[in-house]
Amino acid sequence: MEQIKYTELDDVLSKFSIFGRYHIELLLYLAFAYASNSMYCSNYIFAAEKIEYRCTDPLYNSSSERNTSRCLEWSYEDPHSFVAEFQIGDQEWKRTLVGTAHSFGYMIGLLLIGPISDRLGRKKAIVITGVLGGAFGLTKSFTSWYWVYIALEFLESALGDICSPLYILNIEIVSTKRRVSYYLLCSLGYILGSIILPLTAWAVPYWRNYLRAIYTPAFLFFFYTYLIDESPRWLLIKGKKDKAITILKNAAIKNKIQFGKGVLEDLHTEDQKGIGFFNLLRLTFTSPTMLRRCVICIIWWGTCTFVNYGLIINSVSLEGNKYVNFILMSVLDIPGNFVIMYILLYYKRKYPLIVTFLLGGVLCMVQPFLPTDLPWLSLIVYITGKLMSSFYFSITYMYTSELFPTYTRNSMHALCSSLGRIGSIIAPQTPLLMAYWQGLPSMIFGISAVLAGLITFLVPDTADDSLPDTVRQAEDIGKTKNVKNIEFT
Repeated sequence: MEQIKYTELDDVLSKFSIFGRYHIELLLYLAFAYASNSMYCSNYIFAAEKIEYRCTDPLYNSSSERNTSRCLEWSYEDPHSFVAEFQIGDQEWKRTLVGTAHSFGYMIGLLLIGPISDRLGRKKAIVITGVLGGAFGLTKSFTSWYWVYIALEFLESALGDICSPLYILNIEIVSTKRRVSYYLLCSLGYILGSIILPLTAWAVPYWRNYLRAIYTPAFLFFFYTYLIDESPRWLLIKGKKDKAITILKNAAIKNKIQFGKGVLEDLHTEDQKGIGFFNLLRLTFTSPTMLRRCVICIIWWGTCTFVNYGLIINSVSLEGNKYVNFILMSVLDIPGNFVIMYILLYYKRKYPLIVTFLLGGVLCMVQPFLPTDLPWLSLIVYITGKLMSSFYFSITYMYTSELFPTYTRNSMHALCSSLGRIGSIIAPQTPLLMAYWQGLPSMIFGISAVLAGLITFLVPDTADDSLPDTVRQAEDIGKTKNVKNIEFT
């Protein structure tokens, strides 16, 4: 019997250069979205920053009265700060609760956004979350009630997390070989957002105006309805082959590429259109291999969010200008991005993830024992540890998506990220641990990273495999090589 020849999508995408017109334009749109997400993730660090305060009652300030009475009026270093306007000076937990509410919102929201992206498409999910994030973020800048602010902080992160569907589109729109390079180039937008955030807070010190400055541009995401394309890979899985072909043809015209006759028409797809979404999830979870990977990915994500956000939050407590410290931490991620790009291109996924987890963990654990009379050494070790956390966060983002099939990729990626957000929920509370021992947060960060590095030995490497479309293909990662059968003219 004659073997049926078909075209693999990965072969078609490999004909596109990431520096062609189509992918450069898309890169700019994706980078802008990453930048906005970066600012929203850390907005509370400067919006609800810690300030000095004291009780105006001189009797309360005496040690005897402090233990028997409650201050009725507080005087704040900045009377227009978040802490002062909501009168929470003596309730530090209410200030740190803002960051926890934000992270908890991400945790819950990812359980919704992942399935929405897999059912409605990456593009629709990006537009919906982008606009909602801006709307809730802007609204919270006008509220005068603390608990309403907390509710809006939760809703903004729960329904406005653009990063999950954005990332999936980011890696599905390019071939296997260019996946790393294109993602890391687009994610420079995330670093840019981390630089713009403290600059905005520095230039616009009043916290309400600062929030309005960073959230208002989010309404531009409405125009992404017309500016970006849906993922051809998702369209093929959904049985929308004609739409996928149209997108690829238009992209080819932009890049001045010509395909041989019938190449696009013969695109191969595992059509899952007739299978219900929950049945697709069931197929994923009934696989012991997929279930084991899911548990490991959750541990990765929990560690990444806990350590990365914990180090970012604690960075403003370092000696020196808090805005400059934050900017410095972010700027170092730029060369770091190119370093990790080189590592992932030439040393795959598994061992770079193990090494960065272990090295980052060790750096965190030695931090408390460094000489106090050498602040420059402490800063270097801290920044290097933060750089390692950025490395393994980037690898985890990509690794997770490569371990699961297309039709539940965003759902599984979102599930692992969501449950792993327990780390970022705890992270805003870590500064409170310094009351017991100054080095306790760093020690906990280090132990977590080392444990995450050790369990990475239990998963296969994915660097040389195309993105799997089915559970069977996902289970075979690291075992077989995909055989392509295509001719271009």
